Amino acid sequence: MENKGNFLAGLAIMVGLVFLGLCIPKAVNVMNANKRNVSVRGLCEREVQADKVIWPIQYSAAGDDLASLLAEVERNNATIKEFLLAGGIAEDEISSSAPSISDKFTQEYGSNDRRYRYVVKSTVTLCTGKVNEVLALMKNQSSLLKKGLLLSNDWDSKPSFSFEGLNDVKPEMIEEATKNAREVAQKFADDSGSKLGKIRDASQGYFTIEDRDANTPYIKKVRVVTNVNYGLSR
Repeated sequence: MENKGNFLAGLAIMVGLVFLGLCIPKAVNVMNANKRNVSVRGLCEREVQADKVIWPIQYSAAGDDLASLLAEVERNNATIKEFLLAGGIAEDEISSSAPSISDKFTQEYGSNDRRYRYVVKSTVTLCTGKVNEVLALMKNQSSLLKKGLLLSNDWDSKPSFSFEGLNDVKPEMIEEATKNAREVAQKFADDSGSKLGKIRDASQGYFTIEDRDANTPYIKKVRVVTNVNYGLSR
């Protein structure tokens, strides 16, 4: 009986080893199949118009009588405000800051032969989503120059355009970028004689918004890149 038991035990072990040997190649194939994948990037770009603009309108005035200069600043601010209101800007979209006053006689450095003692700088700022109206006003700002306003043209007085409607275009852009990624992966699969499988993992990437070019800062280029990993099979 003991010999018979040992024989059966040995037979069971042998059968198990044979079964294991048959399963190993299949398991290896499954493991290799899991390792076969392709990682691609999908791109989506769109050009959109800015939906918000901040325009600081700066000017300066000079003279020897400070009280008269401050009165002139008030009149000029009212002129600018009237100009903006006539162009379709709402009153609550316009603000003015306290004027900056420079007294040339109190400066430690510089020439004493200044023509005027005081130089007053003032800024009227508009912040609005009416981009088209602002573009029209910018083309017509020469009317302010004709009224004697010495408008500044430095960097601080440049209008700033931005696009804040990103959440509205995000879903469609991600979908389009993912579709683009699949097309690239499908081309790779076809060239390698493989079948494209399901998405294994993906990352959205970052959205970037920048000016289309230096001459049209009110046109923005929105860009997103998605990283997608697809499985491949024979």
